[in-house]
Amino acid sequence: MTVVETDRIEMAEPSDERTLDSMFEWLEKMPVPEGFKSEIVGGNIFMSPQRDNHWDIIADLYDQLRTVYPRKRLKSDVRVDFPGHLNGFSADLLALAEDAPKDGKGNWLFTGVEFVAEVISRGTAANDYGPKKDAYAAGGVPVYLIVDPYAGKCHLFRSPRNGEYGSELTAVFGTAIDLTESGVGVTLATEDFGRD
Repeated sequence: MTVVETDRIEMAEPSDERTLDSMFEWLEKMPVPEGFKSEIVGGNIFMSPQRDNHWDIIADLYDQLRTVYPRKRLKSDVRVDFPGHLNGFSADLLALAEDAPKDGKGNWLFTGVEFVAEVISRGTAANDYGPKKDAYAAGGVPVYLIVDPYAGKCHLFRSPRNGEYGSELTAVFGTAIDLTESGVGVTLATEDFGRD
C-alpha cells in the first residue's frame, strides 16, 4: 500500500500560549456552582467551596479592617494577577493602598496590595501555604495572613525581601495579632474565629 502525501491530515500543533485573560474567559463560560471561588495558580484552575465558617472568618476580618480602611479599599474574591507563571488570584480578603493602580483593563495591580488574608480550604491549602505565599512575597505584599480553621491557627508573614517573607508568626485562635506597626494599623482579634 502506498500512502499518498495529499491524503494526510495536518494536525494542529499543540500550543501552550494560555494567558490569564483567556483562562478567566473560560471560567466565565463555565458553569461554576454558586458558592465556589475560582482562581488560577501556576496556570491551573482551582475551585473551592466557601463554607459558612469560611465566610464568617472573612466577614470578621473585613469588619476589623473597616476600622482603618475605607470600604472601597477592601476587596474579596477580586482578580489580581501576581508574579510567576499564570497567577491570577482571587484572595479571600485584601486591602489596597490609597493610591493603588489599575492596569489598562481595569484590574488592580499587585503593587497596590498592602494586606492579603486567605482562609484555607482543605483542597487548596497547599496553594495558600506554597505557591500563593511565594507569589505574594515576590509581589512585595507587606502582610500575608493565613487563617487555618482546621488547625485553629493563624500564620502571619511579613517583611518580604528577595521573593521570601523574612518574618513568620504563628498564633492560635484567641491570640490577638498586632499589625499596628506593619502599616495595616490594627490589632486583629481572633477569638471569634470558628474551627472546622
